[in-house]
Amino acid sequence: QAQLVESGGGLVQAGGSLRLSCAASGRSFSGGFLAWFRQAPGKEREFVAAIRSGGSTYYADSVRGRFIISRDNAKNTMYLQMNSLNPEDTAVYYCAARSYFSSSYSYTTSYDYWGQGTQVTVSS
Repeated sequence: QAQLVESGGGLVQAGGSLRLSCAASGRSFSGGFLAWFRQAPGKEREFVAAIRSGGSTYYADSVRGRFIISRDNAKNTMYLQMNSLNPEDTAVYYCAARSYFSSSYSYTTSYDYWGQGTQVTVSS
């Protein structure tokens, strides 16, 4: 059974940085399409960033230029480097995976596998 596990969340002051990790087990996602989503209290889960197996990346406008998504296929792991954090970035961050690229990558329904989430809290 494939499993995704996020780590690296925590409490940080505005302007600070955090690096999230998403480790996959149970199957290889080296050829798959991986993404980060987030969900703030009282809001719907929203797309943050995604990365293809070859390294092409996609970002939400709200994080472009501040967040960097990357992956290490040998380690079956994905990362999200978050810089210049602000209180509006506070949310539970989830990693997601599917077997191949989809043009509907910003929709939660496009993904087959999800992690349990990691809390990121940015204080002002």
